Amino acid sequence: MAVKFGVAFGAEVTVLSTSPKKEEDAKRLGAHHFVVTSDPEQIKAATGTFDFILDTVSAEHDFNMYLSLLRTDGTMICVGVPSEPAKVAAFSLLGGRKSLAGSGIGGIAETQEMLDFCAENNIVSDIEMIDIKDITKSYERMEKGDVRYRFVIDIATL
Repeated sequence: MAVKFGVAFGAEVTVLSTSPKKEEDAKRLGAHHFVVTSDPEQIKAATGTFDFILDTVSAEHDFNMYLSLLRTDGTMICVGVPSEPAKVAAFSLLGGRKSLAGSGIGGIAETQEMLDFCAENNIVSDIEMIDIKDITKSYERMEKGDVRYRFVIDIATL
């Protein structure tokens, strides 16, 4: 959804991922660029190039590496919730006047604005419809990270 929103806002969107397998999906969703964060050469090339990073990762990861990708006065906003507290070196922020922020869900007015924007820009969720009888198998797939992108239970199968 972040890629779709960024493109609809007119941003030049780059997807950052540990897995090169996600590049095709990123481009299909509208991303202009793709960086494999597990590739040191790609990280080196991307260092200091971003104005804004939307961090959606809920797994433990290196905030300092992502902060290094920001330009001077860049901002990284976190909406994912890793299980362990992030370790952020002060110099990751001070060197370049970078900002680190977070955001939860908005209120009713913000949610309505987002839904209106989605309707106006034909932004919809990518889902995989599942039968209720497949709920255990689907949960196991979710634990393995084998979901593109949301499971939705077909209510007619209840």
